[in-house]
Amino acid sequence: MGSATAAYHPKMPRFRTSRFVAVAVTVVGLLLGTGHASAAPAPGARVTASPDGFALDGRPWWPTGFNAYQLATDWSVNWGCGAMVNLDDYFGALPPNSLTRFNLFQALAINRFTGQLDFGPIDAVFAAAEAHDQMVLPVLAAQDGACEDEVFKGRQWYVDGWTDFTPGHERVVMSFRDWMHTAVARYRDSASLAAWELVGEPETSTCTDASCFWWTRSCEPGAAHVLREFFDTAGAELRAVDPYTLITAGYTGGGQCGTQGDEYQFVSASPYVDAVQYHDYGADGVPLPGDQWNGLGRRLEQAEAVGKPLLVAEIGELAGSCGSLPDRAAHITAKIEGQRDAGTAGALLWAFVPDPRPFDCTFDIGFDDPLWEVIEDFGSLGTPSATSP
Repeated sequence: MGSATAAYHPKMPRFRTSRFVAVAVTVVGLLLGTGHASAAPAPGARVTASPDGFALDGRPWWPTGFNAYQLATDWSVNWGCGAMVNLDDYFGALPPNSLTRFNLFQALAINRFTGQLDFGPIDAVFAAAEAHDQMVLPVLAAQDGACEDEVFKGRQWYVDGWTDFTPGHERVVMSFRDWMHTAVARYRDSASLAAWELVGEPETSTCTDASCFWWTRSCEPGAAHVLREFFDTAGAELRAVDPYTLITAGYTGGGQCGTQGDEYQFVSASPYVDAVQYHDYGADGVPLPGDQWNGLGRRLEQAEAVGKPLLVAEIGELAGSCGSLPDRAAHITAKIEGQRDAGTAGALLWAFVPDPRPFDCTFDIGFDDPLWEVIEDFGSLGTPSATSP
């Protein structure tokens, strides 16, 4: 499993052989111009979505867990993204039926010594998750280019830049489109795959200087239409490769360019968005932060209007030198309790790290943090529904 050409054999396959036939027919049809990707996910995935929330193996599921962005870091192979993690220790410590959001970036599949594709570190993440029967939410790229080419994805990237490849950066060897096709085809059959996320915290801002600082970016008219077209087009291509797995839109949710106010609902109505997100920072202990235009309360109303569950995919509060871990756990407990009562579909904390810095002010969550008890207390898997097999 350490090379680009090695076959990937999941330990817990979830689909019959007919699935592979269906995928092949769909992809061939698209290439020949005689077929199309279905907008809705086909039946058969372990995780499904409805206006009422998520289900895992046919049972209502309110997932909790962590963002653990650096899971695929392996300094003997790739450049990494944060510290290396003992994968068995991490997945083995999680409460049952947890969800982990992690970086599945192109750069993490490139061998820094050879410059060739090497899926070994990412394969190891899926293998460990499967061995411990845990679920993962891979993010295929970051808005700010972190841990990859470090280039902010401006408006033009969402128009057509995602389909182009510009040689010159050692951590990027193909276009985002080609990376999406490659990664999805490789991992679509993992029993631990909960959903796909195209871009973490997408926004269609326009950079006005080389540094593209947030305070100098502009938001041009039509930004929401550009982002909606991206989800419609890239989402259709992803669904053609993997007709079964959910696609979640990884919005920040706080009024960023392309999803301001009512635009959030317009983009979320894409037939290739199955679940939406909100990322929650800076309102410690407050369940529904933000204002009436871009706050979490408004986002929940919009998610309900389009009939899709809302996952609070990042909840972060600083601690360490600037606050105690027990106080942070109490604040986040109050926050999650209020959000769940208001109708959210799950909660993921930012962020697990194997090497927390207790004497700095950070979002770090280590193995001995009381937040592990919080995710265990709130995570739930319901009883089988009447329609379950």
